[in-house]
Amino acid sequence: MSVDFRDNREEVKEKLRQCGVAWLYEASGELSSQVMRNQRVRTGRTKSSWRNIVDETKMEAYVASDAMNAVYEEFGTGEYALGGDGRKGGWWYRDERGKYHFTKGKRPQRPLYHAYIMLKERIIARAKGIFREKMQ
Repeated sequence: MSVDFRDNREEVKEKLRQCGVAWLYEASGELSSQVMRNQRVRTGRTKSSWRNIVDETKMEAYVASDAMNAVYEEFGTGEYALGGDGRKGGWWYRDERGKYHFTKGKRPQRPLYHAYIMLKERIIARAKGIFREKMQ
């Protein structure tokens, strides 16, 4: 009796990679969309700055903003900074119209954190679904 052995490792690895890439694009796209919906809006610059990027070679996805204000929205500033290590006592600043304002800081809104918490279970379930569907 002879046994015919077929080595399918490469095909399986490629199929797993394709599932992972599909999931990374879907998950990071959904997360960046939710962050934009969570974002507080005054001018819209920060809201429109959120992007998702997938590095297929590293199998990593990033959701980020290049707007400096995104950091302030996420972590707060001054007396309201999340870590409690912000500037105390307040300060004056001049806005883009040249008007001066006094502030003690900005309260954190946490749009990225809240989007992650809101979508975490759904993203995990979708990963399971994608791998289950495509690996059969």
